[in-house]
Amino acid sequence: MGLANPVQQQITQYLPRLSAEQQKAVLTVVKTFVKQQETHHSSPLEDSAFVAEMDRRMAELENNEVKGVSWEEVKRKARKSVKSSK
Repeated sequence: MGLANPVQQQITQYLPRLSAEQQKAVLTVVKTFVKQQETHHSSPLEDSAFVAEMDRRMAELENNEVKGVSWEEVKRKARKSVKSSK
């Protein structure tokens, strides 16, 4: 498998020039990017934990275990809070 991407080619050329400590730092960054990619969902509906939480909350509302708050009420409280903090 050849490296068709010029960026990949540059990375491959630079890695041997780095010290072991620098290579570990690069590896840490790369692992972080991969982990973010694995956990990032383009839509919350693709995240099973999010969907399960929303299902749980809807069940609470439907069973009258909690009282819902309208969007208008949320905005009113937020505006009031902002005004009182000034």
